[in-house]
Amino acid sequence: MVLLAQFIGALYGLLAVIFGAFGAHALKKIMSEEQLKSFETGVKYQMYHAVVLLVLGFNFNLETSLERSMVYCFIIGVFLFSFSIYGLCLSAAKGKKLRFLGPITPLGGLLLVIGWGLLLYSFIQNIV
Repeated sequence: MVLLAQFIGALYGLLAVIFGAFGAHALKKIMSEEQLKSFETGVKYQMYHAVVLLVLGFNFNLETSLERSMVYCFIIGVFLFSFSIYGLCLSAAKGKKLRFLGPITPLGGLLLVIGWGLLLYSFIQNIV
């Protein structure tokens, strides 16, 4: 599980840099200001959580079900949240918005919130 968190964290970080550069340069020509802002939000959240996954992978054993659930929430949450935003922005820029992706974004966000809640709970467990 530790290697999974580290691998996905590094992959998400790599992709966030690539997508960020792609958005800043190539997509400027085809996207509106609002679409670029949304795309950038996806990139930021992806990078933030890439770092979180790396920190968790290097600082936790990730052996308990709580820790594993936390990692899965972050991995799946980023995928659903950020990648649905990318799909929505790119499809809208091409004039064929994939509306089915709209409800997926908040589900990803909810998983990210749950991941953070589980992290907080793990700290509370250690205090009490």
